[in-house]
Amino acid sequence: MFRIVEESKVLDVNSSYSYLMWGKYFSKSSIVAELDHELIGFVTGFLQPNSPNTLFVWQVAVDPKHRGKKLATRLIETLLDEQKSNDVCYLEATVTPNNIPSSKLFKGIAKKLKTDCNISECFSEEQFPDSSHEPEMTYRIGPF
Repeated sequence: MFRIVEESKVLDVNSSYSYLMWGKYFSKSSIVAELDHELIGFVTGFLQPNSPNTLFVWQVAVDPKHRGKKLATRLIETLLDEQKSNDVCYLEATVTPNNIPSSKLFKGIAKKLKTDCNISECFSEEQFPDSSHEPEMTYRIGPF
């Protein structure tokens, strides 16, 4: 996961330890795609503690060699199907304004699910210690 995020050149790279933690402790709300025993994409997420009907997607990433094949969409759809037993009816994620692929991904999922995609500011630029970080916008998709 660390390698794919690093190669994305768009996503915030977390520590390798954090990806190990996601794999171990959030495996029921995350998903990976493999091809020939090689990781080619993933979605990390969690059920929000204060809103357990909402799956929050932390990161979505696809190996550069496998982009353009709707893999990210299929991973999220599969993960949502797996969450039906948890009564999940909303999907949330944060996206920076310059991350056009992620914006298109989440808007496309809302369209495919025939539901709303409401966008609002989650964190402003001023809240980040790194002055070059863009604001993070919340994409809330649902109900579905």
